[in-house]
Amino acid sequence: MDNLFLIAEVKSAFGTEGYVLIDSFSDFKDRFFELEKVFVQIFGNYKELFVESVKEVDKKIILKFKGFNSSSEVEIFLNKKLFVDEDNVVKLEDNTFFIHDLIGCEIFRNDINIGYVSDVFNLPANDVLEVKSGERNILVPFVKEFIENFEIDKKKIVLKKDCDLLYDDED
Repeated sequence: MDNLFLIAEVKSAFGTEGYVLIDSFSDFKDRFFELEKVFVQIFGNYKELFVESVKEVDKKIILKFKGFNSSSEVEIFLNKKLFVDEDNVVKLEDNTFFIHDLIGCEIFRNDINIGYVSDVFNLPANDVLEVKSGERNILVPFVKEFIENFEIDKKKIVLKKDCDLLYDDED
């Protein structure tokens, strides 16, 4: 299936009634309480699962899928990733982006293509882009002070001319 977006991973069964404990990859915990369905990849195919119930226990999210009523029935989902389709992606505010929007973006500085975003690190202060530049990696804080322009539709990020870059091989 095209256009599926990763939101969580099933970590374990929870209790005896068919709930699963998930590890959320979303910054929006409340999004799970509005979910009607998710997709999980099993044996190379995506299976649509309907969400019957969502609870928060000890600051962790647990889900129950319709038709799965015991811990043994949900074992097939352990360590599987959960996805949503485009209709169920969280709507973002202006100037906020999904990691999948950033991965693969070309990075330009002083009108020169210096590489592409290979990863995004979520750090306490701000997100940091890992830019693959030939054999080197460059770390770029994803903050307004460094970014001149971001054209999401063109997958292009233009850095400000005076921003300092940190290379992974610097001492």
